[in-house]
Amino acid sequence: MRVLPPTARAYVLGAVLAAAACAAPALADSSTPWAAVALLAVLYLGCELVKVFPVLGSRVPEGIGSFFPVVLAAVFLLPPAAAALVALPGGLAQTVVQRPARVRRVWHAAQQAIAAWAAGQAYALLGGREALAGAAGSGGGGSGPPGRAAQGADPTAWVADFPYVMLPAAVAAVAFCLVLTALDGAILAAAERRPARTAWNGLLPRSLVPHCVHGLAGLMMAVMWRSPYGLPAALLVLLPMYISCWVFAQYHRERAAHRATIRALVQAVDIKDRYTRGHSERVGQASAMIARELGMADGRMEVVRIAGILHDVGKLGVPTRLLRKDGPLTPEERRVIELHPEYGHEMVRGIGFLGEARSAILHHHERVDGSGYPYGLTGEQIPVLARVVAVADSFDAMTSTRSYSRARPVETALAELRRCAGSQFDPAMVRALVAAIGRHGWHPVVTSDDDLQVISGSAAPADAPAPGLGALPAQAPRPAPAPDGAEARGVR
Repeated sequence: MRVLPPTARAYVLGAVLAAAACAAPALADSSTPWAAVALLAVLYLGCELVKVFPVLGSRVPEGIGSFFPVVLAAVFLLPPAAAALVALPGGLAQTVVQRPARVRRVWHAAQQAIAAWAAGQAYALLGGREALAGAAGSGGGGSGPPGRAAQGADPTAWVADFPYVMLPAAVAAVAFCLVLTALDGAILAAAERRPARTAWNGLLPRSLVPHCVHGLAGLMMAVMWRSPYGLPAALLVLLPMYISCWVFAQYHRERAAHRATIRALVQAVDIKDRYTRGHSERVGQASAMIARELGMADGRMEVVRIAGILHDVGKLGVPTRLLRKDGPLTPEERRVIELHPEYGHEMVRGIGFLGEARSAILHHHERVDGSGYPYGLTGEQIPVLARVVAVADSFDAMTSTRSYSRARPVETALAELRRCAGSQFDPAMVRALVAAIGRHGWHPVVTSDDDLQVISGSAAPADAPAPGLGALPAQAPRPAPAPDGAEARGVR
């Protein structure tokens, strides 16, 4: 607790007290179905422990979230206070890697108990418990009053009654999500001193659909639990859902490995060429802005962003003294540096997930008039992604201070790109960048080495302000544009 600000400590303590107040009525109520509470709590705990102990040779990576169908099944089957009890053991066992670990586990348990209680109240308010009990009866594992199925009623009546429980179940799942995200945003604001305006940014959109899917699985589990087939059928519903989460975890692990690979390559380039530190990320951001303006699909936009980030990876094969040289390059030195696209292509050739990005790395210095390198391609012969990266690369080169040139204002750089459109650059790519910057402005963001996120679907927030070019910060005086095109030395 000592590492947390006083406000965050008070907030965690308040959440713990609120969770205790939510769960306490179940302890005093003689009608609490303890067998069902214990079984669901153990089941939820087991689902969380699987992420801690290796299964099939690997752990589930942190960040895929808790397995909430069991908690939501408890919301549908039990009184709100009992559902809050079910959430406690799994919340305490949830995987954490950041300190203070114990406080984080207590926090997870408290917020999930509060969310389960709130969801249970919403579910009961809309008559969900009555709809579920009337539809399914008590069957093998149920704890509620006997229903028509247990009394020998026609099973089709049970099926016909089932849809009426969907509305309260959906409202309960949304309430569960809203409470969790509200508490998460508040603790971020308190513990990390984030502005309230940004603490909740993106939490709800990322959480709503997964929680609704978990709610549907929880409802199916609850219905089968109350059916004549009882607990075995409920577990059969749970199994494919958990397998799906496991598959998603492996996908999450693979993407994390991809990010680590790209991060390592980018950091290696930045260390070798200190004058262009951050250049790769900015080119990736500008490339994604162009791709979005061109209407590329999200998957391809991610590829073009990766291409922008890795476009200069071939500099790892260029002597450091040339990359850091002050002053003009000799013709021989230029020829050596001009090999970096081919070096880069060879380096990433075996990285299968890069796909189309590899051709952009090889051809991002080609020019539409055929005067570029390494192969002198012209026009449509140059891959689309390479044409995108070429514009983004030159734009950042002009607006960044290098060892051989001072940064130019954004409007000057855009004017130079327009001047060279049709000879050095694809005019469509230049128009796309000009339009994107005119709409959103140019706000380059370079992350720290520890949290570099290189695969992203967006280059700037959709609601970002769109200042005119005159609103951008003023720069120091710059030299006139080089006669050989937008990039001052042509090869950097």
